[in-house]
Amino acid sequence: MKNIILDVGNILLGYRWKEMLLEHGLDEERAKRIGRGIFDSPYWAEFDAGRIRIKELADAFSGEHPDLEEDAHWFLGHAELMRVERPEIWELVKRLKEKGYHIYLLSNYSEELFTIHTKGTPFMELIDGAVVSYQIHELKPDPPIYEYLLEKYGLKREECLFFDDRPENTEAAGKLGIAAVTIYGGSEELLREELRKLL
Repeated sequence: MKNIILDVGNILLGYRWKEMLLEHGLDEERAKRIGRGIFDSPYWAEFDAGRIRIKELADAFSGEHPDLEEDAHWFLGHAELMRVERPEIWELVKRLKEKGYHIYLLSNYSEELFTIHTKGTPFMELIDGAVVSYQIHELKPDPPIYEYLLEKYGLKREECLFFDDRPENTEAAGKLGIAAVTIYGGSEELLREELRKLL
C-alpha cells in the first residue's frame, strides 16, 4: 500500500452546521429544515458537481421554501462558521506522509465551499494531489471520478487505500479494485484508529 486517498468532509474536517444556525438564533426545528433541506435537495448535488454557484443554490432552495429564504441565504453566506478542525487527524496524516505514503484527496465539494473550508489547513500542504467533484463535474459514488484520480496521478488501484464516511462511496471504490474503509458517521475516533494501523 503506497497511496492513501482521503475524503474531506467528515474525514479531514468536521461540520457544525446545526450549531451555527442555533447560535444565529434559530430554533432546532428551523435549523434542521434549512440544513437538512439544503443538503438533501437535488440542488446540492448540482452544487457539488460545479454546475451551479452558491447564490443559485440559495435562490433555488428559497424558491421552494420562501419562509426560509433569509435564513438560508445567511447560512450559505457564512459557510466559514461551519468548519470544525481535526488537528489530531491532520497530525496523523503528516506522520503518514513522513512514513512515505502518498496522500491524495477525493471529495465531493463545490469550489466555493472547498476554498473556504480548506483555507489555511495544514493538510493541504501535505497532499500529492486532489480530485474534487466541482473540477470535473463528476460525483462519488459514480466510477468516473475514481478512474479520473487514478489516471491523473498514475496510481495503481491495488496500491491505494481510500477513506470515506459514506458506505456507497467505499463500496464503489471496492468494485473498482480500490481497498476502502468506511468511517461510519464520520467518527473521528474510528478514523484515528484506522490511520494509526498504517504507521
